[in-house]
Amino acid sequence: MSAEKQYIELYNAQRSLIDANSAPALNAFRAEAADVLAKVGLQRPKDFTQVDPEEALSCDYALNLARHEVPTDKSDLFTCAVPELSTDVHFLVNEQYVGGKTRADGIFAGSLRQFALEHPELIEQYYNKLAMCQEPQYDIRAEHTSVTAHRPLGEAALNTLLAQDGFVLYVPKGVQVEKPLQLISLMRSVDDLMACQRLLVILEEGAKASLLSCDHASLLPKDGQVETGAEVEYPKQLCLQVTEVYVGKNATLDFYALEEHNDQVTRLGAIYVEQQEGSNTAIGQYALTAGQTRNRVYIDLKGENAATNLYGMCIADDEQQVDNITYIRHHVPNCTSNELFKNVIDDAARGSFIGRILVQQGADKTDAHQTNRNLSLTSDTRMLARPELEIYADDVKCSHGTTVGQLDQQAMYYMRTRGIPEAEARMLLMFAFMGDVIDGIRIEPLKDRLKHLVEKRFRGELTQCKTCAIKK
Repeated sequence: MSAEKQYIELYNAQRSLIDANSAPALNAFRAEAADVLAKVGLQRPKDFTQVDPEEALSCDYALNLARHEVPTDKSDLFTCAVPELSTDVHFLVNEQYVGGKTRADGIFAGSLRQFALEHPELIEQYYNKLAMCQEPQYDIRAEHTSVTAHRPLGEAALNTLLAQDGFVLYVPKGVQVEKPLQLISLMRSVDDLMACQRLLVILEEGAKASLLSCDHASLLPKDGQVETGAEVEYPKQLCLQVTEVYVGKNATLDFYALEEHNDQVTRLGAIYVEQQEGSNTAIGQYALTAGQTRNRVYIDLKGENAATNLYGMCIADDEQQVDNITYIRHHVPNCTSNELFKNVIDDAARGSFIGRILVQQGADKTDAHQTNRNLSLTSDTRMLARPELEIYADDVKCSHGTTVGQLDQQAMYYMRTRGIPEAEARMLLMFAFMGDVIDGIRIEPLKDRLKHLVEKRFRGELTQCKTCAIKK
């Protein structure tokens, strides 16, 4: 039986349990999601990426459909703080919201389930509208078919089918949130587990906010085992995460996602962003440690003079696999987008980057640029890159490009002749390589903290962020 059929049958058998532990406004989307999942499936997309969603979902995962409470003590589990950056901290354990609340000046930051119970009209207006219409269908024989023909992503449909809770940030018209918000998502289980995490970010006209999302995982022995040596088994964990982001007219959003997962975690993530007139976003995806990760980012610029800055970074070694797929669509004139992704791949790790920019007919005076740079440090690594640019408008400034190479040996020689040890010279060159990606962060304390974490990662010292002390 295929994975999608297995989960559809699970939903049909447990529908009353799933609905009872969620909210009616969320339940209203499940039947459509089941139909979409049955239609599009979870088959591997026709590209050369590494992480196969169907294979990732073939494991017999447990799901916490009855919403059994996960034993947690936030003060004991983790303290995640960026020096000199005071944040409102919120927590997800697996997919369940467990604490932290912001309600001032009409702002809601907290449980998706609770938000759906209190504001079903906003759920109806925003929830699942982007996730169901983002994956393009291409037909080079038909004019502009890539602009209008789409199919939803199977993983997003599965998330909609099973998600019962999650996190919402809602900022009403004209409200500016000065204090950054931080969402800490922790995968924690002693059994093989799948968590359907759902995030919804809504900024109405003139609103402003910053959100830092930190993904972590605890490495616990399987149920009943004691951690005594190499024979201990650890559970597999699948994080199926969907994030929908709406940025209203003249609104400003900074959204940064940091991943620190272990080798037992597979992450299938998708971020969907819609921007209106005069809006401005900075979005960053930073994978410091990972198991198998597949990240997608879709951005639609639908109002004139909208601007987006998209940054991505991946550091992978051992046998880790990280894919990044991005798609920026310019629907209207006078919008700008700047995209920069960099990867450092070591040992036998694999990575890929597929980046696409679409300038639709009539989107004149578009200014869109995409850059992808990659370092492949050994002959056993595999880094695949495919930049794409599709233009149907006149009077535009657009560029795209990619490189895959190794460390500059002349620079290495120069540093070695001046007494710098080889390991230190390698670290300095890799750190400098990542510099402009980190500099794209618009929150200075977070920028400084990420520089520190990247340096520790290249030195082989980052097994856990020291200020994100996840205890077993």
